[in-house]
Amino acid sequence: MADLRVLIVDDDFHVARLHATWVDAVPGFTALAPVGTAALALQAAHSLRPDLVLLDTYLPDTTGLELLRTIDTDAIMLTAAADPESVRTALRRGALGYLIKPFSADDLAAALRGYARYRRVLAGTGSLDQAGVDRARRALLGGGDAPSSAGPSRSRSATETAVLEALAQGPGSARALLSAAEVAAVVGVSRATAQRYLAALAEDGAVEIQLRYGSTGRPEHRYGLPG
Repeated sequence: MADLRVLIVDDDFHVARLHATWVDAVPGFTALAPVGTAALALQAAHSLRPDLVLLDTYLPDTTGLELLRTIDTDAIMLTAAADPESVRTALRRGALGYLIKPFSADDLAAALRGYARYRRVLAGTGSLDQAGVDRARRALLGGGDAPSSAGPSRSRSATETAVLEALAQGPGSARALLSAAEVAAVVGVSRATAQRYLAALAEDGAVEIQLRYGSTGRPEHRYGLPG
């Protein structure tokens, strides 16, 4: 599975770029170029087809709450609007989450991880029972099928075990840091599959993530065993 692509809509360019950096730091997510107006957001939503929109309420040409009426895309509000009516309106019009500014990188990361769990719960093609629907809703709030909800004693799948063994047998020691591509090569799965398992294991506390910065471009995520 490819990274989930995120469109940030905020009229403050510096805030939008900061949030894009935070999005890019979460495994499994990629920030698209931010936009600062509702008109540009509509164009980007139609042309780029993002998986998720992070939407401010206060925009120069209309409100984010009005934009919610017209974009057929999952959305989470990132806004300073803290009044109950704005919250009710956003949720009534389909927002999957609501973060009140100012918030931290960890707050945004938690919301994105919840969204990723929500997507995983609803990734199948078959019919859902009520328990599945409830699990998807809980996932958005940090519960549901999050790996950590099963506790540290839960049994590992064969792929999870293979990923952990790849990290344990990495060059140097059990503290070796590998990229998702390197893990994929060892396990024999695609890079996207390896990254998905690594992200889930990181949520479970079984894997640690470090960022390696190069001279240009996005930081590379490196994975290792806690120690």
